[in-house]
Amino acid sequence: MISLNRSSFLNKSGLAGSCSPFSGAQIRRTASVRVVALGSNGRAGERNASVLIENTLKEMREGSVIDDVDSKPTVGGGVQDVYGEDAATEEQFVTPWSLSVASGYSLLRNPHHNKGLAFTERERDAHFLRGLLPPTVASQELQVKKMMHNIRQYQLPLQKYMAMMDLQERNERLFYKLLIDNVEELLPIVYTPTVGEACQKYGSIFMRPQGLFISLKEKGKILEVLRNWPEKNIQVIVVTDGERILGLGDLGCQGMGIPVGKLSLYSALGGVRPSSCLPITIDVGTNNETLLNDEFYIGLRQRRATGQEYAELLHEFMTAVKQNYGEKVLIQFEDFANHNAFDLLAKYGTTHLVFNDDIQGTASVVLAGLVAALNLVGGTLADHRFLFLGAGEAGTGIAELIALELSKQTNAPLEETRKKIWLVDSKGLIVSSRKEALQHFKKPWAHEHEPIKELVDAVKDIKPTVLIGTSGVGRTFTKEVVEAMASINERPIILSLSNPTSQSECTAEEAYTWSQGRAIFASGSPFAPVEYDGKVFVPGQANNAYIFPGLGLGLIMSGAIRVHDDMLLAASEALAAQVSQENFAKGLIYPPFTNIRKISAHIAAKVAAKAYELGLATRLPQPKDLVKCAESCMYTPAYRNYR
Repeated sequence: MISLNRSSFLNKSGLAGSCSPFSGAQIRRTASVRVVALGSNGRAGERNASVLIENTLKEMREGSVIDDVDSKPTVGGGVQDVYGEDAATEEQFVTPWSLSVASGYSLLRNPHHNKGLAFTERERDAHFLRGLLPPTVASQELQVKKMMHNIRQYQLPLQKYMAMMDLQERNERLFYKLLIDNVEELLPIVYTPTVGEACQKYGSIFMRPQGLFISLKEKGKILEVLRNWPEKNIQVIVVTDGERILGLGDLGCQGMGIPVGKLSLYSALGGVRPSSCLPITIDVGTNNETLLNDEFYIGLRQRRATGQEYAELLHEFMTAVKQNYGEKVLIQFEDFANHNAFDLLAKYGTTHLVFNDDIQGTASVVLAGLVAALNLVGGTLADHRFLFLGAGEAGTGIAELIALELSKQTNAPLEETRKKIWLVDSKGLIVSSRKEALQHFKKPWAHEHEPIKELVDAVKDIKPTVLIGTSGVGRTFTKEVVEAMASINERPIILSLSNPTSQSECTAEEAYTWSQGRAIFASGSPFAPVEYDGKVFVPGQANNAYIFPGLGLGLIMSGAIRVHDDMLLAASEALAAQVSQENFAKGLIYPPFTNIRKISAHIAAKVAAKAYELGLATRLPQPKDLVKCAESCMYTPAYRNYR
């Protein structure tokens, strides 16, 4: 960036043109102006601009008159086309000059600083906003009320999603204020289930980039690509390769909606500054034929790269991130396919601050729900038997964290506590006779038992007290399955976790009705309250948004350099502790989202405390009150006053 002031800005050397908003009189007024020529890497343009400025200053010293601007109109009107842009043929190159002023019209187009009608009278005078806004001054609270009124007019969730994304691009603080104040209503819009539909249609609704797209075309240049991002102090990166978006499969480059949505929750729910968040999509192609044949698809039109080519690109990315942002940047892997997710977590877990929300975040939130459910069913976690439908990232991740917690509580070896947990995949119950053909992450769950093909038969034989669905296949908890659970248990715990709503193993209404209102139910996507036999049941939502924002805040505030399993256990215990007796009375095993900022602060404090305990924290000394520390460093979206 090269700064000039208006009094030394224009002359015949070529810095004035038809896009200049300044008259001769305006040029005499002193105000900060930046002239930028955008080159291929941003730096070449600055060098070119500096040569022009030196020429400008030289001519000024030699007596050129500032107001001596050729007023000959061009084809587009205004002063002479000194850039040559209007006169250039389509084959000729032009320099994309941009003129930026720290106030006025550009201020209204800057989402980080724009306040819309909330600019005060004094601010309108000081920042050249007179005439650019209607005369009314509106408070942020009134703007929130107006935006919620407008959003509620839309009939389709995707329309509401697009309205929210448009607001985020126009007025960042109003977006987060709106989301925080109306979190229960808007969370399903900016995240699951609506974000799934947004990803499916991302190519059609794409208007402006909201993160970095790193494709195979950038191989060998990823560090340079990272440096193209305008913010330099990055603390959290959410990255996906789009191969397994929610339960919707391979959406390729269009999976960008997931990192964007996750990071908006990091800021709204966890208080992480938006400017320190970076969404990234790694585009290695897609195997989705529908997308490959879609003229509006925005990603690489090729089959997915695999093997060494894929591994080299990811390794370059991980190395570049650490080189550019340091060791304490949190990298959250999101919606990678099973075979890559486990490998990436194992490979980089010892060298980077990495976290996989599908494996570890889901596990932590589910464990919290199970710990809380003990208040309704009694006993300890060790008294229960667990049966999973689905043995992918989420299923095995949850199972492993439950086994770790059982081992911690009972002092039993991990191999023993795993025997309380059974998994069913697409081929049936995972048993030892199948071990040779199993993927490596399923092998710890292959116990001695006769093969069983159907889920309902596994329920009847294993007699689980807890049934957990992570299959990504809708309506697999049939009436027969739920009735079998209810016949075995007085209060069966049924968690239908697959997203979006269409992929949920059963609905809340089905769970309550088929169990005669005895089930303790929670789901991955939200369901409305259900009335059965004169009683209203409020289903809980085992949403990862309870965990990852607070976990991320705890890692940042402690300066942690690695994620440890004990931090996930601490996060689970902190979340379970936030469920009140009033919540239990309604059958809830998760607290309401209205208190999510308070919940996140408590989770962050427990995670940070564990980081200090394990010697993984670098921000020393440790604060005396970690909860207050977490609350004090949270981003708040209230408007700032401008000088």
